[in-house]
Amino acid sequence: MPLHVPPAPAPALRSVLTALGSPTAVREARTPSLRAAQGPTTPELPLPVHVLERITAPGLSATRLTGWRFLIRCGDRAVAAAETMLTPDGWAFSHFFEGPYVSSTERALQQAEALQQPYQARLLSVPDLYMLTLWLHGDITADGAQGQPADTDLLVPLAPAPPGIPAHRPFRVTELLPVLTHRATPLPLLGAPVLDSPAA
Repeated sequence: MPLHVPPAPAPALRSVLTALGSPTAVREARTPSLRAAQGPTTPELPLPVHVLERITAPGLSATRLTGWRFLIRCGDRAVAAAETMLTPDGWAFSHFFEGPYVSSTERALQQAEALQQPYQARLLSVPDLYMLTLWLHGDITADGAQGQPADTDLLVPLAPAPPGIPAHRPFRVTELLPVLTHRATPLPLLGAPVLDSPAA
């Protein structure tokens, strides 16, 4: 089934196109693959980036939209990504970047295309665990900038994923959130910490 990508705000797309058309912005970006790109570069697959702010229990999480991310394609592959952010004056270009999450996002999107059920693609960041997931939302007509993960939604951890969480394996929200809750909850200190204790 086709994967549904929510439309990005027009000002966010314009800001990325303007940055791509600016030799200064591209030259100053710390993205060698973007600077070395041969041929035209185009922003594609805009994904709303939501941050998981609180994990208290399954079904009791809070997320907020922090930006829109575009994969920058040159030829047949993504060479970088562009991030936009919301400012008091509206959506604005933030920065270009490259690294493992670019190719991992592209791979996860290709995997999602092969699923039997249609989903809306989003990104869900878990800062406490230095983790990024492809969030496959079951309501394809929803506003991509709004909403919380539903129990039946899928989360696909992107590589590199935290230890013990396999990357590129789809998890139902009800399956993965309890694990993230456990990982993100600090353990109370019951005395002096023992440095050689296994990590929780």
